[in-house]
Amino acid sequence: MSKLVFIDACIRQDESRTRRIAYPILSALSQRYETVRYVLPEIDGIVPLDPKLYEERGQGDIPAWAVQAAKDIAEADRILIAAPFWDMSFPAVLKCFFEQTSLFGITFTDNGKTCVGLCKAPKVLYITTRGLDIPTGDPREQATPYLKALGSLWNLGELTTIAARNMDYSSAEEIDKKISACISEGLELSRSW
Repeated sequence: MSKLVFIDACIRQDESRTRRIAYPILSALSQRYETVRYVLPEIDGIVPLDPKLYEERGQGDIPAWAVQAAKDIAEADRILIAAPFWDMSFPAVLKCFFEQTSLFGITFTDNGKTCVGLCKAPKVLYITTRGLDIPTGDPREQATPYLKALGSLWNLGELTTIAARNMDYSSAEEIDKKISACISEGLELSRSW
C-alpha cells in the first residue's frame, strides 16, 4: 500500500476550521494509503534551532522524532498538510517542524554544485482556512510560496492548495458552506490523487 504523511499544524485542534476540512479528506485518502500522522501541537521538542541545537545537529545528535519524520516524508507517496493561515503564512510550529526535518542525507543531499531532493512524493495537498479575504497567490499569502520552495529543495511534486477565505468575517452559516465546499473539492480531488 502506498504511504501518505499527514502533517497537522492546527493549533486550535478540535476547534480548528482547517481541521474540519482536512479530516474528512484524510479519512477518504486513508482508505487508499497507509497513513502516518504528525499532529504537531502534541509533539514535544518542535522548537526553532538555537545555537545549542544547531551544534548538536552538526554532530549528528538529532531528535529521534525528527529523524523518523524526515524518513517518513522522504518515503511518502503523498503528503497532506493542514495548517491555518496565521500572520500571512502558517503557525510557527510548522516552520519549526520543517526546519528540524530538513535533514541532509534524508530529505535532501547535494551533487557538489547544488542541493538535490531525496523525497519522492509527486503530489502535496495543503489545506488551510484564512480569516481574511486573501486568495492563494496574493502577495500577502506566503504559505503556498514557502511550500513550493521547500518542495523544490526536497524534490516534492505538484502542490495543490485548498483554502476557505474570509472566515473571520462570515456568518456561521457562510462558514459552514465554505467548509462544505472545500471538503467537496478535496473529496473530488482525492478520487484521483
